[in-house]
Amino acid sequence: QVQFVESGGDLVQPGGSLRLFCYASGISINRRNMAWYRQTPGSQREMVAQISATDSASYVSGVQGRFIISRDSAKTTLTLQMSNLKPEDTAVYYCNTNPNQYNWGQGAQVTVSS
Repeated sequence: QVQFVESGGDLVQPGGSLRLFCYASGISINRRNMAWYRQTPGSQREMVAQISATDSASYVSGVQGRFIISRDSAKTTLTLQMSNLKPEDTAVYYCNTNPNQYNWGQGAQVTVSS
């Protein structure tokens, strides 16, 4: 059974940084497209960062230059480094490789507020 477990969420002041982690079990994240998504109450879940099977990264315009998606050297954990956080980044963050095939994890709550 494939499961995703996100961690690292926290309350942070505007301009601060956080690092989110996604541990996948039942599936290897190596050489596989992976993505970070986020969702706020009443809104659709949106993809914010994606890393391809060949480690090419892409981002939505609103986080470009502030977020970095990566895989660790052992290819067991997906990471999202978030810097210069803004209140509009407040959301629950999730990882997945294929939402049409795999269930979502519990997510990591990120709250950006002074």
